[in-house]
Amino acid sequence: GIKENMYLKNLVKIRKQKGWSQEKLAVESGISYNTIIKIERGGIENPKIATVIKLASALKVSIDELIGR
Repeated sequence: GIKENMYLKNLVKIRKQKGWSQEKLAVESGISYNTIIKIERGGIENPKIATVIKLASALKVSIDELIGR
């Protein structure tokens, strides 16, 4: 199948709307702080789906909202 680019363009916006720091998101999602920084900078263009699910779940948004589809 076509590999969809899972760029999380709304991650920073949604995180800031919640008033969360990158550290808080790391704790809430169980994803390492370094990984979150890389994703937010676009350094990881196709994060693992498990990572995307954890972030969406922690932020209580859909994956579609996170990737801005």
